[in-house]
Amino acid sequence: MSREQREAIRQWRASSPLDLGGAVHEQRALFEQLLSHHPVPEDVIVTEAHYDTIPGLLVELAEEPCAGTVLYFHGGAYVLGSARSSLGIVADLARRSQTRVITIDYRLAPEHPAPAATEDAVRAYRALIASGVDPQQVVVAGESAGGGVALGLLAALSAADEPMPAAALLFSPWVDLTLSGDSMTVRAEADFIVNRTALERRVHDYLGDASAAEQHSPLFADLHGLPPTLIQVGTDEVLLDDSTRLAARLVAADVSVTLDVTAQATHVFQSFAASWDEADAAMTRAATFVRTMVKP
Repeated sequence: MSREQREAIRQWRASSPLDLGGAVHEQRALFEQLLSHHPVPEDVIVTEAHYDTIPGLLVELAEEPCAGTVLYFHGGAYVLGSARSSLGIVADLARRSQTRVITIDYRLAPEHPAPAATEDAVRAYRALIASGVDPQQVVVAGESAGGGVALGLLAALSAADEPMPAAALLFSPWVDLTLSGDSMTVRAEADFIVNRTALERRVHDYLGDASAAEQHSPLFADLHGLPPTLIQVGTDEVLLDDSTRLAARLVAADVSVTLDVTAQATHVFQSFAASWDEADAAMTRAATFVRTMVKP
């Protein structure tokens, strides 16, 4: 990443009125507005759909046949975001991997606290499989809090001894609601996207009682039996240790895992693939992983 690229992104973030720790309803509108600058390519078709009773969007290529399905969970600290706000990164992933991508509107806190998001993820996955989709043609994916939702889904499937998807793809996953990683402090100055104070407020919204943080943190769940997982994260993230500790726990649980760390990269840097060289390369690696995992 050039100094100019990094500075452009830093200035873009600094000029944004978005405050991840601000009043929820105000920030939701700003979050949607902020992410709507990602246009959907003309060769991508977006269709509204429901999985069980959960609304979502089906993203497909207009001309190319799609092999496999990605079930995607958007970010937003468990209180912000939507299926539509994730269209930029989802459409990019669909094009590069030549798969169809489903992104759902799981319920958000504080109106719907934990474990509502995970419950919706489980219901959507079950509905997808019940429709006749082969689990081994599915990759579960998510960014930030959506990465936590994805991991929570996998842990729930493992606990219930239900069919696993072929793989998992996690972009900068937030999986530790106790905020106990050293990077919360060590990387605080480098991270201009996320900060501890904002995360603490969102944990309160999501849980109500911080004493339940470990119970609802998928990092501390039983991870045995999970599918091969690719984790991508940047070194300039307060959530860096969520990824490094998750990778270590997956290895300890005999799960095949690849930890893909990009130097000087920010939170969910893949969303800047159109203007950031390292983000473009990371998205290509992610798409290759998806294609490999769902190959017939």
